[in-house]
Amino acid sequence: MNANFASATFESPSYDSKTRFLHWISALLILTLWFAGEFLDWVPRGTPRISVRSSHIVAGVVLGVLLVIRVLWRRAGGVQLPLVGNELVAKASGVTHSVLYALMTAMVISGVALVWIRGDNLFNLFTVPAFDPGNKALRHDAKEIHGWIANILLALAVMHAAVAVWHQRVLKDGLLRRMWPAKPPLP
Repeated sequence: MNANFASATFESPSYDSKTRFLHWISALLILTLWFAGEFLDWVPRGTPRISVRSSHIVAGVVLGVLLVIRVLWRRAGGVQLPLVGNELVAKASGVTHSVLYALMTAMVISGVALVWIRGDNLFNLFTVPAFDPGNKALRHDAKEIHGWIANILLALAVMHAAVAVWHQRVLKDGLLRRMWPAKPPLP
């Protein structure tokens, strides 16, 4: 086995608490944003829909900020653990993580573009003017692109989670424990 790759055990080290927090809060935000986006059209028009869409936009901006923090933290201070498995598995893991980051970036950028293209009302407090108010085709296309990116991101995130559970339950290599929230110390 290559020295850069290691097989984890149940005693394998964990990621630091900041890395774990950023990972799980991002996962929760992605899931919440996806559900809010999918069911937004079911919300009654007027103030209820404005509130849900505004919350969706704000949560998307928060995800964008967290994404920047995650990238900076990974480069500057986050714990870097050895890759698990053979070289092929490790490379697949690296590619998957890179694609997840790229999709998160694309989703945030496409969401900001959609707000700008469509124009929006944030909590009845602030109005974002539409880029081209009469261009319904552009608004439709921007919404479709944002939705497709969100669906692909969610599908890849679900596969990512399934593989982590498979590692934990079938391979029993402790991979999931590396990112699992730490247990609080006993009193």
